[in-house]
Amino acid sequence: FTLHYYTEQQTTSIMEGELSVQSMIKEVGMLADKFKDEDAEMYHSPYVHLEKSTVLQSARIFHDPQIVRTDPRRCCTVIGQLLHLQNGMGADPSNLLTGVEATEVFFGVTKLFMSDDASLRRMVYLFIKEVAETCNPDDVIIVTSSLTKDMTCDVDLYRANALRVLSRIIDASMLGAIERYVKSAIVDASPQVASAALVSALHLIRDHNVKGTGAIANPNATANFNIVKRWISEITTASSSSDKMVQFHALLLLYQIKKQDRLGVRKLVSSHSSQSSTTSRSSYQQSQGASPLTKVLLVRYTLSLISGNNILPREDDEWRSHYAYLEALLRDKSEMVVFEAAKAICLIPNTDSSDLQPAIHALQLFLSSPKPTIRFAAIQVLSALSDAHPRAVSKCNEDLEALIGDPNRSVSTLAISTLLKTGSESSIERYLKQISGLLTDIPDEYKISIIHSIRTLCTSYPHKHATLISFLANFLRDEGGFEFKHCIVNTIEALMHTIPDVSCKETALLHLCEFIEDCEFVQLSTHILHLLGNLGPSTTQPSRYIRFLYNRVILEVGCVRSAAVCALGKFGLQSKPLRASVLGLLKASLCDEDDETRDRATLYVTILQQALEEDPYIAMDDAKDEEDYTAEMKQEENQSEAASILLEPMPMSFDQLERALIMYAAAPSANDDSNEEVEELTFDVLPVVEDHHIMDPSGATTSAQHELLNEFDANSTNKANIASANVNAAANVYAQPELAQFGRVFRSTPVLQLTESETEYVVTCTKHILPEHVILEFSILNTLDDQLLQGVTVELQSTSQSGAHVYDPVAAIPCDRIPYGDTGQSFVVLQRVSQGSCSYEDESFDCELKFTVVSVDPDTQEELDDGYEEEYPLEQLDICTKDFMAGKTTVVDFRKSWEGLQGQNEVLNKFVLSYKSVGDAIQGLVSSLGLSPVDGTDVVASASAGNKPHMLHLAGQFVGNTLVLARAQMVLDGGKKGVVLKIAIRSGDEDGEVAKLVADCIR
Repeated sequence: FTLHYYTEQQTTSIMEGELSVQSMIKEVGMLADKFKDEDAEMYHSPYVHLEKSTVLQSARIFHDPQIVRTDPRRCCTVIGQLLHLQNGMGADPSNLLTGVEATEVFFGVTKLFMSDDASLRRMVYLFIKEVAETCNPDDVIIVTSSLTKDMTCDVDLYRANALRVLSRIIDASMLGAIERYVKSAIVDASPQVASAALVSALHLIRDHNVKGTGAIANPNATANFNIVKRWISEITTASSSSDKMVQFHALLLLYQIKKQDRLGVRKLVSSHSSQSSTTSRSSYQQSQGASPLTKVLLVRYTLSLISGNNILPREDDEWRSHYAYLEALLRDKSEMVVFEAAKAICLIPNTDSSDLQPAIHALQLFLSSPKPTIRFAAIQVLSALSDAHPRAVSKCNEDLEALIGDPNRSVSTLAISTLLKTGSESSIERYLKQISGLLTDIPDEYKISIIHSIRTLCTSYPHKHATLISFLANFLRDEGGFEFKHCIVNTIEALMHTIPDVSCKETALLHLCEFIEDCEFVQLSTHILHLLGNLGPSTTQPSRYIRFLYNRVILEVGCVRSAAVCALGKFGLQSKPLRASVLGLLKASLCDEDDETRDRATLYVTILQQALEEDPYIAMDDAKDEEDYTAEMKQEENQSEAASILLEPMPMSFDQLERALIMYAAAPSANDDSNEEVEELTFDVLPVVEDHHIMDPSGATTSAQHELLNEFDANSTNKANIASANVNAAANVYAQPELAQFGRVFRSTPVLQLTESETEYVVTCTKHILPEHVILEFSILNTLDDQLLQGVTVELQSTSQSGAHVYDPVAAIPCDRIPYGDTGQSFVVLQRVSQGSCSYEDESFDCELKFTVVSVDPDTQEELDDGYEEEYPLEQLDICTKDFMAGKTTVVDFRKSWEGLQGQNEVLNKFVLSYKSVGDAIQGLVSSLGLSPVDGTDVVASASAGNKPHMLHLAGQFVGNTLVLARAQMVLDGGKKGVVLKIAIRSGDEDGEVAKLVADCIR
């Protein structure tokens, strides 16, 4: 108003000719300074330059009843300053309140309950909740009487806040005293009070132990949980409230109480979705009274039932019932509910394209939404789904192309990535042309996502490798950070190893050579030089790369020069026509100023001179040296021992070497007697390190889809736990002195579930394979809070009808005691009865858990009786031939290793496998044999989906360190409706019995 008035006055003065331009500018500047000063004097932050002593002195006003009643705003300011110091937001760490100071201030704050000011009362609640953990718990209890009084007053604001604060400071004994007040608050007519009571109950049980996670984090939460379970009737009533938030909080609390009971969760979902007794459309109409937040929870709980630990088959009636409910919610009025339902359908295992079509259609409509958040959410799900079902998502390509130029960079990046995964071979050039201009304007983190999609695209269409690698190389030479350039180099390297075409490797190496001519990242330069040294000599014209290598020797820093010297040396060792030339180039580095470069040059010069003296190269007449020097001639060339050491890679990665050494050191020593010769440490005596790749049972859920799974999907957490447990799975065996006599464990199988995760006792088994024995490690989790298990063991009974046993139990180690929430281990040792191939035949055992049950108090875990004997049946346990096979993922030279095994012991077989695709057949074959694919041969190109055969190389190590290799040819046979498999298996034993055993595993 003042500025408007001033403007009018100035306008009048100008019209009257009384004000010049200079005077007007001066007066406007004075007016701005005036407003600036007024603003500065108007407000001073009470949280700037706080000192603890000053704030504590100000807190003494809490003891003055008159100030508390007449000036509540001042009290609120002081409480805010105290919270500022308490939360460590001050600049000086010494301003943090100590326990004594916090307790003293806490007593002062409790006197503020005499004020009726609503704002001050809310600040008091906030302060009590924040400081309760710092103060002495015995002192905090003093305020409960005031909070209980507020909880029973007539003001809804006080009641709600008092409930929230009480849930943070009371224990189980006090909860029982106020239980009737909380129960009445849950069904209170005020939504504010009911929601506060439900949220308070959630906080009370939030630290309750989840089955399968081990020890209890907060024992007090267990007692709280037992009390909250008694409120089921009131919580169920609240879930039918007309208020949306009360519905939401009540359903969330019901699920937290019942989530360990699969049947209870099923009933919870069915009762709220009305799916058990009505059709999908009528259930959809009946659920219209539920709030969108409640429907979202129901969708997530439904997904947890379908894709939890026990994945339902697609033909199951329960699966179809849940799917029908999710499909019905696709017609909901709320965009949030529609999206959650569509996302859940896309995450369901065991689905085919027809099941996904309704969800894809709903997400396709969201792609044209004016809201960026909806577009991003929809395209994120479609991008993850395109990894497993690219053809189904390809129907959205037209809408995705429209989003390439979206102003939201996240949306445009996901659109590009999805198009690259779903596009056809004919559309690749068009997509690359569209995105080439966009990549220069987006940050590196978005570019990396697109690079990963290009890698997938090139694997699907290997004939387009020249176009795609050229596209990547162009951006490799443009501006970008290290992570972006590193991602491109890794992608090009992966394509060279994946695509068998020789021209792909040569083209990629030339692009990388051009990149290191002007590369600013030393790590990338050394990485590329290492690739050139390993792959360059095997190309048709190795001499074309020598120029690039020598440029690095004379132009780069020390570490790059040393890498270039190594690469040159490898060219000289592997290519006889270039040996003399490379030797001359390396001699120039003998006087290099860098010690590492000089030492490497000396080493390679010495080896090359020795090679020239022992095996000089004689050029052939009328022939080009490099073209006639074929790969077969390189194989026939006799290399010196020093050259072989330099050229032969390690038989395992450094990560595997580290884990193997840890496992070797953890095993009990086999040479306890000092008179015996100490075992020489070589690669052959190291334990086999396996990477257990955890596959989705359906084979249809990709890693990108797993990232979308929320907290209600138990697969990701359980699989991560299993993967981490396999790092040294035999640690528990080595910790038992009684088992040391059986020797070192050859391998340990993945964890096998013998019970469902919702049962009273959760039992898993790990099979530890030894040369003559099998040690079964049973892990038992006690999930009953009123029981203590003692003397826990597992009894095995063979199911063989003939009476001839392959394995006999020879020892057992029971677990002494397993309290509630703990996991104990029990061991059973089996010995192979006979020797030879028949000693590895399959055998099944009926398992029964035997133990003594001692009743205990759920709250104190105090024993109440002497106990009684109990038995609990478990799932059947199978010991198969594949359990004795360790997958060998690293083979230095598969062809050389294959030819090194005895061909007369080769086993040839032909099968017709009942799989719908070659990819599924590969997964099934790997699972049946226990072998691991090598050299990236498990990646199936899109061309193999037709009638072109796919070659698969498998490798493994049988117990006794027997190498096993397999070559398999697979082709999809539409007439027989399956995959035709031709497989050849060789083993390193003399009689070839192991190869026959492995072949018999294919059924």
